[in-house]
Amino acid sequence: MSSEFRSIFADDFKELLAVKRALGFKYLSEEGAFLRIDAFLASHSVDTKEISRELCEEWCRKRSYESPSNHGSRVSQMRVFCRYLNDVGIKAYIPPPRMTRKPPKYDAHIYTPDELRRFFEAVDKSRSVPSECPYRRMVMPIFFRILYTSGMRVSELRLARVRDVDLERCCIYVRGGKNRKDRIVPIHPELAERCRGLKAEIHKDSSADEYFFMQYPGRAMTLGNIYKNFRKYLIKAGITHTGHGPRVHDFRHTYCTNLLLKWSREGKDLMACLPYMRTMLGHEGFDETAYYLKLTADAFPFIRDSLKKTFPSIINEVTINEREYY
Repeated sequence: MSSEFRSIFADDFKELLAVKRALGFKYLSEEGAFLRIDAFLASHSVDTKEISRELCEEWCRKRSYESPSNHGSRVSQMRVFCRYLNDVGIKAYIPPPRMTRKPPKYDAHIYTPDELRRFFEAVDKSRSVPSECPYRRMVMPIFFRILYTSGMRVSELRLARVRDVDLERCCIYVRGGKNRKDRIVPIHPELAERCRGLKAEIHKDSSADEYFFMQYPGRAMTLGNIYKNFRKYLIKAGITHTGHGPRVHDFRHTYCTNLLLKWSREGKDLMACLPYMRTMLGHEGFDETAYYLKLTADAFPFIRDSLKKTFPSIINEVTINEREYY
């Protein structure tokens, strides 16, 4: 797929993306979706700046092989674009909410110790492909271990630059993360040591602005690249994928749940510890962090009573919109 917009709406797509960046949205997953909508409009030879109901409904029609989640995402991105067109005075039919079915709620997968062991054994057998992924063998084992042991979001880690990885202080600087927040995330000294080896091997001539976990010089690993490798590791580890999960993002859930479990077993005051977790994860509000209290109680029923003593209402009532945590 071309990386350039080529329909009559090309400038409008670019301007909408620029608006979202100006509002602080750093990771624009919409760009790929907008490219696909743009290609659809170009293929239908739309030569007037107007999106009719018929054209919109053709784009939004569910495909036989498509999951409710993917269908909903496609319709949502068209709705975002059409609303923007309306706002700037261009006539466009806005898809109504009833066009899609709500996908079934996804329950976060908390990896067991045995699953983690098997997964990392599979990751450690990674092989590089000189023409496409020359550094995969070296990058993936470190990348996934930091992802699990730090609770970082996938894009925060994949877009980290050489200058952001402080191997003397054993930490990674997240600059302009979600909610436009900067923060410092500590990493385990053993992983910092492995990062030193990686840096010496693939960043001998790199500038401070190069991606630390690069796919190849000048190019960060894409979300698609990470996910495809993740699925291969799951298969090799014998971990069943249901079509809904496990997901890469579940490493973050597992990190948080295991950290709360550790604190609970140590008898620590969770009310005092949660602000630390909130800062570590880059959360905006307490509700985001409180979600992990419920996950911990659900995954480990034997500590439900101790959690309830400190957070009697949260354990039963907190809910989460999964789409807010990517």
